Amino acid sequence: MSLVARQLEAAGIATVVLGSARDIVEHCGVARFVFTDFPLGNPCGKPYDVVMQKQIVGMALDLIESARHPRTTVQTPFAWGKDQSWRDNFMRIDP
Repeated sequence: MSLVARQLEAAGIATVVLGSARDIVEHCGVARFVFTDFPLGNPCGKPYDVVMQKQIVGMALDLIESARHPRTTVQTPFAWGKDQSWRDNFMRIDP
């Protein structure tokens, strides 16, 4: 998605990337990035949490207007859970 965003930007179309893989997206050099520190596949918020999803999309739309510098990253204030234990089990494969 990051490379598509760069091509669209080169054609004069403003983009915002929503993502959960900060290092990868920032390495690609997108113009505007909304980072949500959630498990991969959930950059727009938790499933079925419509309020959170609307807020994240709202932050992305606001970033189109407010970003003044290339490679602007904004981090959402949301947490996946009460602690960071999801990181220990995310994509875990037990033999």
